[in-house]
Amino acid sequence: MGRDKALLPYGEATLVEHIAGILCRVTGPVTLVGAPERYAGLGLEAVGERYAGCGPLSGIEAALSLGRAEWNLILACDAVGVTEAALRVLAEAAGAGEAAVVAAVDAGQQPNPLCAVWNARALPVVRAALEAGQYRVADAARAAGLAAVAVPGEVRNINTPAEWAGAGKP
Repeated sequence: MGRDKALLPYGEATLVEHIAGILCRVTGPVTLVGAPERYAGLGLEAVGERYAGCGPLSGIEAALSLGRAEWNLILACDAVGVTEAALRVLAEAAGAGEAAVVAAVDAGQQPNPLCAVWNARALPVVRAALEAGQYRVADAARAAGLAAVAVPGEVRNINTPAEWAGAGKP
């Protein structure tokens, strides 16, 4: 993208503030994983990463390391189009089976572990992957035990300026 996606303008706020608002209506208080000094002005709790520079898996490790809940709703800051209804479906599916990661199915019919509920028991798997230099979130999710759930709406992440231009912003 060439710049911090979290701080892209989205309506009257930033993209991350929009996503946090949706999350908050489902989970209550939201914690942003990222450099606290960068996001200090947003009014959100922000925590740093132990494995900074290792991609989104590092953010998942940071969230799970907080130890605040057995199940943690993890959502990428660029998940435009995700709805409160979709997140509620994920939250309800958590714990229904043996999976430690319950992920939304994306437009390509693949599980999206950046729109998922992660159980705290996945933390050792995530840490082991990071320590081994294996940073693919999907691989760690599968290793922890992954279940895919269809959710209402469209689950996708924005990765390029062209995708951002077509994101249907308010």
